[in-house]
Amino acid sequence: MNQSIAALLSTALNHEWTASEIEKMIEKPKMAELGDMAFPCFTLAKKLRRSPQSIASEVAGRLSDEMIREVHAVSGYVNIFVNQQSVTENVLQEILREKEQYGSMKSVKENVVIDYSSPNIAKPFSMGHLRSTVIGNALANLAEKNGYQVVRINHLGDWGTQFGKLIVAYKLWGDKAAIEASPIQELLKIYVKFHAVAETDESLNDQARASFKALENGDEESLALWKWFRDASLKEFALIYDVLGIRFDSFAGEAFYNDKMDAVVNQLKEKKLLTQSEGAFVVELEDMPPCLITKTDGATLYATRDLAAALYRKKQYDAKKTFYVVGNEQSLHFKQLFQVIGKMGYDWSCDLQHVAFGMMLKDGKKMSTRKGKVVLLADVLDEAIETAKRNIEEKNQALKQKELVAKQVGVGAVIFNDLKNHRMNDIDFSLEQMMNFEGETGPYVQYTHARISSLLEKGQFEERAIEFDALGEYAWPVIQLLEQFPITVQKSFEQADPSQIAKFSLQLARAFNKYYAHTKVLVDDEWKQMKLSFASCVAIVLKDALRLLGISAPSQM
Repeated sequence: MNQSIAALLSTALNHEWTASEIEKMIEKPKMAELGDMAFPCFTLAKKLRRSPQSIASEVAGRLSDEMIREVHAVSGYVNIFVNQQSVTENVLQEILREKEQYGSMKSVKENVVIDYSSPNIAKPFSMGHLRSTVIGNALANLAEKNGYQVVRINHLGDWGTQFGKLIVAYKLWGDKAAIEASPIQELLKIYVKFHAVAETDESLNDQARASFKALENGDEESLALWKWFRDASLKEFALIYDVLGIRFDSFAGEAFYNDKMDAVVNQLKEKKLLTQSEGAFVVELEDMPPCLITKTDGATLYATRDLAAALYRKKQYDAKKTFYVVGNEQSLHFKQLFQVIGKMGYDWSCDLQHVAFGMMLKDGKKMSTRKGKVVLLADVLDEAIETAKRNIEEKNQALKQKELVAKQVGVGAVIFNDLKNHRMNDIDFSLEQMMNFEGETGPYVQYTHARISSLLEKGQFEERAIEFDALGEYAWPVIQLLEQFPITVQKSFEQADPSQIAKFSLQLARAFNKYYAHTKVLVDDEWKQMKLSFASCVAIVLKDALRLLGISAPSQM
């Protein structure tokens, strides 16, 4: 609707502004009596050197279309009232026809690569890892909804100096039987101990650097320990991903690129981009510190591996766009990485995007694996599911599939609690807030979907063509939101911002609940099946919005 009105406004302004430029200016009035949308003329007034009111009056006089019911020029605004019947019938017919495909873009047959989750091997999957995992998964779902072929990559942190530290720690304090019984917990224990002891014994860090260098050089004992740590971690991670409903196409982590880094370093040498600095090799950059490629002992770094990964992925997938869903504390690293790729002569460097996000805090402070200050995601998910079970037992003991619904609701609460926030905001971890199933929560949206499902079952729903007059006066705000779903899907992907979908789902759930509170739906009259058809449209869109966020939509709660 906004796009169509913007095109009409562009014509009324003699195409001095494009429809896309005008669409960005269109506002939604705070009060319904001011119209369905408003176009401010103040920016135009400066350019045209005329009063906003005179421009508004002229534009209002030129607007005419079957989609528009009324137009008024008020205080420099063009206030537009759309033809509610026409819009309603078009939107609802499209949803009933397209079902879950409503809002989907046609396939563009182009690949999008999304690098997300990427936990470190031999460390627990903490709440700190949740953000990359659920933001990346939602972005992947949005990319598919926008017509792209998506390659989901879990770039595991399975290489680096921390493995030197872990190998040293294992040799000093490791208990093989204990690690085999509880791998992640025991490995974390000795990793934390390493850092505690290293604060007073610097020689440990020297041993760790030497140990990692041996690992890079192919030392058999070191490689065997590394593989053991990796396999044990992946088994535990798989349990988390299964509960979250997260999947990947590739688990190629940092170690995968070990045999590909020499070629990168050679390319940099050939292109005369490497500079020696205090024994290390760097690439000098504009407006930021140089990018370190190899250390003084010849060991590689994150940048070396990420360069190798970027070149490999471009060759393997030829992606239209590559997203790195990584915390904002790595912003400098990615700026350096993208600039180095550009300096290498690859124009696709502009197709790489760092999707940054804020931190998950505990008591206002960053969680730290080194210091043992972490909240385990598995524990949070277990408690969320248990809380959901208790709620079900209190409110709906007769519910079928209690275990499944409790899992869907508990996990949905955790995911939604993250994604309802703009990704750049920090989130202070609060189990109590996460488990509050009232208000702006995933369970509230899920419950609205379940309520509609129950309504359709009780009313013996049969799909009907819908007439606007049959729905009642509280239907229009719901219809306006349904009409906005496709553009919300598009903008959410373009801005890499899943919170727009989460906020949309809350708005739609609230609007429908208000409609239901003021409208008798299950009345046996000629309008009943039209009202149920309308409700089914809401259920279709709510379910798809939740799906895009990685959340299930139970039909009963």
